[in-house]
Amino acid sequence: MRKKYATAPAAIEGIPPGIPYIVGNEAAERFSFYGMKAILVIFMTKYLMNSYGQLDTMSDEEAKTVFHFFSAGVYFFPILGALLADVFWGKYHTIIWLSLVYCAGHAALAVNDTRIGLYLGLFLITLGAGGIKSCVSANVGDQFGPSNSHLLSKVFGWFYFSINLGSCASTLLTPWLLNHPDYGPAWAFGVPGVLMGLATLCFWMGRWKYAHIPPAGMKFFEETFSKEGLLAIARLSIIYVFVAVFWTLFDQTASAWVLQAQSMDLNWFGHEWLPSQLQTINPILVMVMIPVFSYVIYPLVGRFVRVTPLRKISVGLFLAAVAFAIPAWLEMRIAAGETPHMVWHFVAYLVMTAAEVMVSITCLEFSYTQAPKKIKSFVMGLYLLSVTLGNVITAAVNFIIQNPDGTSKLEGAAYYWFFVALMFMFAVGFVGVAATYRERTYIQDEEPAT
Repeated sequence: MRKKYATAPAAIEGIPPGIPYIVGNEAAERFSFYGMKAILVIFMTKYLMNSYGQLDTMSDEEAKTVFHFFSAGVYFFPILGALLADVFWGKYHTIIWLSLVYCAGHAALAVNDTRIGLYLGLFLITLGAGGIKSCVSANVGDQFGPSNSHLLSKVFGWFYFSINLGSCASTLLTPWLLNHPDYGPAWAFGVPGVLMGLATLCFWMGRWKYAHIPPAGMKFFEETFSKEGLLAIARLSIIYVFVAVFWTLFDQTASAWVLQAQSMDLNWFGHEWLPSQLQTINPILVMVMIPVFSYVIYPLVGRFVRVTPLRKISVGLFLAAVAFAIPAWLEMRIAAGETPHMVWHFVAYLVMTAAEVMVSITCLEFSYTQAPKKIKSFVMGLYLLSVTLGNVITAAVNFIIQNPDGTSKLEGAAYYWFFVALMFMFAVGFVGVAATYRERTYIQDEEPAT
């Protein structure tokens, strides 16, 4: 007889056996995504060609607009992936099939450096990367039942650690490949494609270790549109609107901050860093901060006040505003003819990464636990829509501020101060939302231990 997949988490007290495969898959997949993303703005503004083999580059504003609409798309398609997973295919099959689409997107970028290759590759990556995002994070939670649900917070932290391990390696390597005369765009986009293939293979190898929660079919719609489902979605959606503004600022570390770095002194520790390589600071700091926050800061603060998910998010939103004020100040120094050192970007990343740990990791776990059982991928997709909304806001602002002569209505530091003020206003508003929110936790049922 053909072996059957487990359809519920086992009643065990330790880490589920499928978690190492999921974490390994995530590390390789994030290498592929962040490696491609790290060089995207530089590629569009310095390397993009036309069909005649001539340079056909974009302006800074046009590249930022394309970049943030791409980022918005990546975080919009999780809704499609969530519906495929929760209603039709289940999470495992959705991840496998859309991962192959994802690989095709990397291939398109690697073999064609024109706008045709760019837009085709970005569309396929948007569909593939976006489609699996809500499924992968929900699949982590699905491996846990009541017996080991207390480990969820730590495992989501290490899941996020794997994301940044992949990101760290790729943001160092792909800018170097792009800039090297012997490699260039084909290698810089091709290597992430190979890693995405390895990510897919790693996930497939763990197929017998996972709990495969069956798709709900029409019961998905019954739970979604029940009073309980609608209330859960409504409560979480209010939170996601405020979190969207955090992503408006955070994702500009890969666009506006990269462009600003071109006007800074990039010599540090005897090495001339590339502007896009500065993004490596973020994943390194995340990997340091996850254990520091989990095992030191949260327990220490917890001695004096109750540390709740929504309080973590509140503090993180205020920190994001502080972080964005640093490049605003740097832009003022650049406008005076000065060349500030890249160490100031390190300080900005330090504050922004602390905000990310408090907002992003917390939102992943909170979204999973607050979602009714049959719609968990869908709710994770709704959370990821906050990233879409944040990038749409950024793209829209960059589109609106463009003047016909190529100048900007928000020149220099004014651009950054606009987003600092926006984030601060929403952070203040979120404090009131957090005070009135009522939590309810949902965890998957277990199979008896064997």
